[in-house]
Amino acid sequence: MIDGLRFERIALALQRPTDLWPLMAASLGGQYLGRGHEVGYGWTQLRFANGFVVEGLNPEPAPETDFLSRFLDRHGVGPHHLTFSVPDLDVAAARLRDAGIEPAPQVQRSTTWREVVIAPSDAFGTVVQLVLRTEPIPPATEPPEGFPELDYDHPVASLGRVVHALADLGAGLGFYRDLLGGTVTSTGSAIDGNHWVELGWEGPGRLRLLEARHADIAEWVGDRPGRIRHLFFSHDEPAHVPGARQVSPGRWVVDPDGILGTRLVLASAAR
Repeated sequence: MIDGLRFERIALALQRPTDLWPLMAASLGGQYLGRGHEVGYGWTQLRFANGFVVEGLNPEPAPETDFLSRFLDRHGVGPHHLTFSVPDLDVAAARLRDAGIEPAPQVQRSTTWREVVIAPSDAFGTVVQLVLRTEPIPPATEPPEGFPELDYDHPVASLGRVVHALADLGAGLGFYRDLLGGTVTSTGSAIDGNHWVELGWEGPGRLRLLEARHADIAEWVGDRPGRIRHLFFSHDEPAHVPGARQVSPGRWVVDPDGILGTRLVLASAAR
């Protein structure tokens, strides 16, 4: 087991750096955290009420690498990777190899940031990024021009969990629970008969592993090892989120579209 992981964020592959703003910021109240550029891509981060971060990745022209453009050409916009921070990246990489998983070579993004990446074939259909951060998470910076201005009383959603549908729930638990050290926080069964197990780590992030053996979810996953199914938010005013449709008492769904490519499930947090 790799000890001390912190589940920090989910990254979405998008076409433009501003694509997160209308829904994730203006409607759900995500607070601007920062943005930057690396070779071949740019990133923009929004932080929600419980501290979990959604990061948008957009392609930037670069002859050295076109991985994000190739991802968008193959899969379209939508979930790209999950990010966990680790206390010792060398130890984490060694334990992955002991488990038969060969991560990509370490990359040093800055003097305070090193990372390794686990391929979707080993992480059940999504990229997993393990990061060593040698300085605290920086405070939010001033939003850029054009970022939505929110009133003081605007509700800020909490991103309660990422839901990851798996063809083989047991094997997924072997990776996320037994190797990456997730602690089981709850279990249950959906109304379609698929079981789920929710895992937690240090930090705000929760990952629900959802079995994809029955009904529509099995067809949706198809022959893949897994897919990120949706992001679950609690919000004071879900009925006012553009595109939200009520599917049951206290629960709304925003279907994937051509901008974010990601299904959102919203539950009322109002008391």
